[in-house]
Amino acid sequence: MTICTHNRQSFFGKIIDGEMQLSQIGEIVAEEWQKTSQIRPCVQLDAWVIMPNHIHGILIINNPLVETFRRNVSTHRNVSTNNVPRLQSNSLGLIIGQFKSVCSKQIWIAGFTEFKWQTRFHDSIIRDEESLNRVRKYIINNPAKWESDKHHPENFRIQKRNH
Repeated sequence: MTICTHNRQSFFGKIIDGEMQLSQIGEIVAEEWQKTSQIRPCVQLDAWVIMPNHIHGILIINNPLVETFRRNVSTHRNVSTNNVPRLQSNSLGLIIGQFKSVCSKQIWIAGFTEFKWQTRFHDSIIRDEESLNRVRKYIINNPAKWESDKHHPENFRIQKRNH
């Protein structure tokens, strides 16, 4: 999954000689990311990297009953909140939402009140070992390829102009 900062602002640090140098905000994000599996025993962290304006990570959710939504379906025909889907406690959306919330709180407490996340995140399901290894390699090599990364602020501006 990939989580970006609002407007791809480089809050998390800089790439110097192909290596990520974390800012104070980046350090907070790294610390909170590492707590994810401690807080949620069903979540295992795999490869991850913090980039200047986004974080890439592989989360393994070890729960055979993971659902994205839980629905309480009513037999009544009236419109009510019973049919509104609610996130399950181990859903990826809830995990990422809580992570972003805790990070924001810690970052704001540290005095960086201008920090904001992009409202959504990108995820994909990794279905086999070959794909897993390809994504791991991408994550590990991401800092060295920062100049050509689609999330690099210069490249992102070009993409926005072309659309």
